[in-house]
Amino acid sequence: MIDGLDASGKSTQADLLSRFLSSEGRTVCVRSHPSDDNFLGIEARHFLDSRGRSAHFASALCFMLDAIRSVLVYSWQRYDYTIFVRYLMGTAYLPSPMHKFAYRFFALLVPKSDSMFFLDTTPEVAYRRIREGRKTREMFEEISSLREVRAKGLSLASIGAWTVIDADGTPSEVELEIRKHLRLRQNPEALPSHAAKGAGF
Repeated sequence: MIDGLDASGKSTQADLLSRFLSSEGRTVCVRSHPSDDNFLGIEARHFLDSRGRSAHFASALCFMLDAIRSVLVYSWQRYDYTIFVRYLMGTAYLPSPMHKFAYRFFALLVPKSDSMFFLDTTPEVAYRRIREGRKTREMFEEISSLREVRAKGLSLASIGAWTVIDADGTPSEVELEIRKHLRLRQNPEALPSHAAKGAGF
């Protein structure tokens, strides 16, 4: 599982990890949420581009249902690894204290892993990346929202077995840190099949 603030580099790191595993002869499935191949994911993205309290709740609900759908559909398929981008931490976008109750409830419903990475980006760095890389911003991509979601995300990371990684650096630096943590869990001579199943089931 690879999670974190918007613009923390989640998709980039999932892609790098997927390429590495593929180069080792492994089969990999990457599921990024909200996804764009089903109604729930499309609606979640639609609500993210909207404003208001009702859109806030609708985006979070559709997001969680989209992630649960991925579990139901992809956990039965034969991949060596499934990498989930945005998963349990979607609950950090809910209002307090609902985000903690939702996280605990959601965590009971879906599979988890020993390899869960929270990419911790400071709100200032995330906001700069968003401004430089995107023409429009979603409802949670203002500096005040980034600060609030980061605080919630870090509090949720302390509940579960998350590895918090400083993601303010370059993609290569973050990739090396992720690879290091995966290798520390297993045989240091190679990255075995179990290691990235945090990426999956």
